[in-house]
Amino acid sequence: MVRLREFDEEKALDAAMQLFWEKGYEATSLSNLTSKMGIQRPSIYSAFGDKKQLFEAALRKYTASHASYVRAKLQNHSSVREAFRSYFEGLVEEEYEGGPNRGCFCINTMVEVAPHDEKFEILTREHQMYLSVVFQETIERGIQSGELKNSISAKVLAQTLVVSLIGLTVVMKSRPERSFVDNSVSVILSLFNTSKPREQNDE
Repeated sequence: MVRLREFDEEKALDAAMQLFWEKGYEATSLSNLTSKMGIQRPSIYSAFGDKKQLFEAALRKYTASHASYVRAKLQNHSSVREAFRSYFEGLVEEEYEGGPNRGCFCINTMVEVAPHDEKFEILTREHQMYLSVVFQETIERGIQSGELKNSISAKVLAQTLVVSLIGLTVVMKSRPERSFVDNSVSVILSLFNTSKPREQNDE
């Protein structure tokens, strides 16, 4: 008879996600994980596999949650400009309000792990592409409603916003002067007023 697990896997995975998000992959030990998750190593191995497999599961949980959050955040405003303004300014406000300076778990992984591991390179790139699609859909909604110029390339602007988001998130890890970041966000948001950028074709 199969023995039922005596712990909540989702709660344990969430605890692991929070720890990896805070400390990163390399700095998180199995002892850290057993303490945070409230289970022993055999239970971790049985439910999730080794440390890297657990990290992958935690990252997938984060990206799914983050993707849903971003989509909901952008859909919460009838104005597309207001949606992106609220999103980018909210990111800055959250980082400077005095809480833990964790940044984005996916972007942290892109910087720490992806350059050395093809699987995580693919996973983090997939999340970037998903965000680009969500951004593009939102921009297209603004074009269709007449709020944004129809000369704007929704695809190129969306990709530019994703690159800006990643750069902004990484820079804020060092907590520069608030005005440094606020001025950058203002310029990012001004892109909604520009004409169509030239789209580059893949060689």
